[in-house]
Amino acid sequence: MTKKKQKLELTWIGKEKRPKLEPRILIEDTEKSYHAKHRVSDNDIFDNKLIFGDNLLALKALEQEYTGEVKCIYIDPPYNTGTAWTHYDDGVEHSIWLGFMKDRLEQLRPLLSDDGSIWISIDADESHYLKVLCDEIFGRKCFVDEVVWQRSYSPINLKKTLSRSHDNILVYCKNSEGFILNKLPRSVAADKRYKNPDNDPRGVWTSGDLSVGPIIEDKVYEINTPGGRKVLPPSGYCWRLTKERFAEYVDENRIWFGETGNNTPRIKRFLSDVKSGITAMTLWLRDEVGDSQEGKREVKAFNSDDVFQTPKQERLLERVILLASNPGDLVLDSFLGSGTTIAVAHKMGRRWIGVELGEHCHTHCIPRLQKVIDGEDFGGITVTGKKTPVVKLCKKCKETICEECAEKIGEGDKGGRQVWFGGGGFRYYKLGPSLIVKDEWGNPVINKEFDAGMLAEAMCKIEGFTFNPDSDIYWHQGQSTETDFIYVTTQFMTKEMLTKISDEVGTKQSLLICCNAFSCDENEFENITIKKIPKTILSRCEWGHDDYSLEVANLPEASAQYLANQQSQAKPKKKVIKKEDNPNQLDLF
Repeated sequence: MTKKKQKLELTWIGKEKRPKLEPRILIEDTEKSYHAKHRVSDNDIFDNKLIFGDNLLALKALEQEYTGEVKCIYIDPPYNTGTAWTHYDDGVEHSIWLGFMKDRLEQLRPLLSDDGSIWISIDADESHYLKVLCDEIFGRKCFVDEVVWQRSYSPINLKKTLSRSHDNILVYCKNSEGFILNKLPRSVAADKRYKNPDNDPRGVWTSGDLSVGPIIEDKVYEINTPGGRKVLPPSGYCWRLTKERFAEYVDENRIWFGETGNNTPRIKRFLSDVKSGITAMTLWLRDEVGDSQEGKREVKAFNSDDVFQTPKQERLLERVILLASNPGDLVLDSFLGSGTTIAVAHKMGRRWIGVELGEHCHTHCIPRLQKVIDGEDFGGITVTGKKTPVVKLCKKCKETICEECAEKIGEGDKGGRQVWFGGGGFRYYKLGPSLIVKDEWGNPVINKEFDAGMLAEAMCKIEGFTFNPDSDIYWHQGQSTETDFIYVTTQFMTKEMLTKISDEVGTKQSLLICCNAFSCDENEFENITIKKIPKTILSRCEWGHDDYSLEVANLPEASAQYLANQQSQAKPKKKVIKKEDNPNQLDLF
């Protein structure tokens, strides 16, 4: 009898009591939306979204339209290091942070496409706990790997123990079956390793080891070199090829015995066979992807008065987006910060959605994107056709970069930069207000800020309909299928009004009517379902909760319970759940 594997999970006070999110509508502010004055290329993308508001509510707002649509998610959440940054309260109780992350990861996962992936920046203070939490939400099979990137170069001599010089990126996919990442483009340095000492007509090549372990009996045999030397595989190894296949490789001139013909045989690997790219490794050094100081310099270029404290550099995001997506794919960042992710995604020809609650959405993200769109972004991963780059990439173009030499950009440049002439645009949205508020007597009522269109759109989100009003049929405000519709109104619906609508709906269609009140039996019409608002939706959401950020006052009730428990127990003892009580959980707090 085999034992069933136990599933270990993190557990903390209030873990299961998570917020009931209201699906808010998004309202565009056209004065803050920004587009290029003219189309720069046929690949310009104009329908990107910059959303100002709480990221948890924003993710809920995106749920209906974007479930299964996002190819690459990158997030750089607060690290919970105990340091209070200007733009983040980055030091909260451990359990509060875990609840904060759980809520957002559970909203992010459904947005991923089946071949999509999520990349989460974190450091050692929480990375191992986050790994277990992600295993629970995404599944251990969907763990791709952990990237380590060098964030700093110089040691901090004031440190008493070790000076931390790296951060981590946890990578998970939506579906592990058949999941692949793109390859990194080959560098000039990598291509220079390929030579052609024997003038092979197939072009330049390099050689690889012919031996491999462990031992397979039919692949252990003696090889006679052209110079007469007899060679066996090293102790504990065998050859990669069977004796018969080795003979074929010799006939095809795919085995290299050295210039004298007496060296241990090696397999020839031609550059023409590996042009697709290089598999990325998990160690990313600052020479390849930059460091934190580079990120600060980039931010300073568009906002020198208020330099963001923890920006990620563009070269780091370029690698993530390159590996995880292709041009035209959708990239999402719900912890936008200074806007690096969407600036890079825009320049790389990806569609994007960015969410930020802090005021630096306006002081950092918008100015940065405006420069990108206008072709005035002279740093990061690109150079521009309008100004001389810092690094001289082409001898012919000393002052400007011309189109003739655009193909040469990147050669000899560690950033792999490309020419950027601007273009595209974005729409700026803010989260709509809460649908239900309380009147002066404390009774729940529909928010007076909602006009008829906003109300209809909000109810469509709540009831699972796609908001799609018909200009000819007034009761066609949204639909869930080709024959199922919704009509939202604040009118008092009489029996006569409902009878007329029922006749128009007919027997082959169905209609949900949401209204303040009605004067008939709710089951009187077979093709109509009637609901009162706000009565029938009161218990569905936490109405009027606008902020789920890491400020303790903004957190759901679970956090208040945790704080109350902490006050009653000055030094709580670690609780260990006994196997007979719950064999599937391990209490770490």
